[in-house]
Amino acid sequence: MERSLERAEDYFARYREIIPDYEGFLESLSEPLPLYFRLNTLKTKDPEPVISGLTRQGFRVEKTEIPWFFRVEPREASLGNTEEYYLGLIYPMTLSSSLPVYALDPQPGELILDLCAAPGSKTTQIAQWTEDRAVIAANDRRLDRITALVANLRRLGVACALTTVYRGEMYPLEVSFDKVLVDAPCSGEGRYRKGYEGELLYQKEGRTNLSGIQKGLLVRAFDLLKPGGILVYSTCTINPEENEAVVDYLLRKRQAELLDWEAPLPARPGLTEWEGRPFHPELVKAKRFFPHEIQAVGFFVAKLRRRI
Repeated sequence: MERSLERAEDYFARYREIIPDYEGFLESLSEPLPLYFRLNTLKTKDPEPVISGLTRQGFRVEKTEIPWFFRVEPREASLGNTEEYYLGLIYPMTLSSSLPVYALDPQPGELILDLCAAPGSKTTQIAQWTEDRAVIAANDRRLDRITALVANLRRLGVACALTTVYRGEMYPLEVSFDKVLVDAPCSGEGRYRKGYEGELLYQKEGRTNLSGIQKGLLVRAFDLLKPGGILVYSTCTINPEENEAVVDYLLRKRQAELLDWEAPLPARPGLTEWEGRPFHPELVKAKRFFPHEIQAVGFFVAKLRRRI
């Protein structure tokens, strides 16, 4: 477990004005994140044998508001050692991690790029959503992460995905895609927790200029779209500099338009101003998901279309 000398209250104080029910948010940080899994409908569409199997192993399983997603107690337990996991019947992932694919709305027959794909939660969700009938290029810049991605594709029985190993900002422009997903590397603030002494847990270290990396990824992803193509940008952080500021940068550089989309979880609109800096007014169509309002990792999701 990553520990920090910084107190959670001090760290999040800069977000007091943009986090709804701020005191409730701080209080929620003391609780472990809920545990969820996605039923892999490429292997089974009947959840009952899976639920029964997990129940026999001491888990309590209940449905969520999102189809094929289930909440599990005890939340501190691991699903990775269960038979259901090894058989590829389940994929442990937080509920909100499904949201970027909801926004992407992949369809059978489409050519789709998952630019930052490893370890494969969203690639396999796209395959499941399209019943393994899209063509998915699952990319990651690190070969060791591709190994984990390939293992998950095999475990879940995904046949419609191929893997590529490129720096996302330099992905070759030879092929244009119907849809591109950028689930960008980020500071991960949406999953931070508070320890017994108030210290910040799970704080990432050693990453600099994240917004610069994110802007590079988003612009290249846009350039890889066909005219009229759909681009989804997501992070699991609260920081506007990694969210609205990145999308605002694209809107000023390219002929992109933000689209509204129907989310299956409670959402707040994107920001149009942060610390005195105005953002494009269309950013209200982006969606913020706060951890204490959805009982999952906090997320930011923006859906865009290439105009020409």
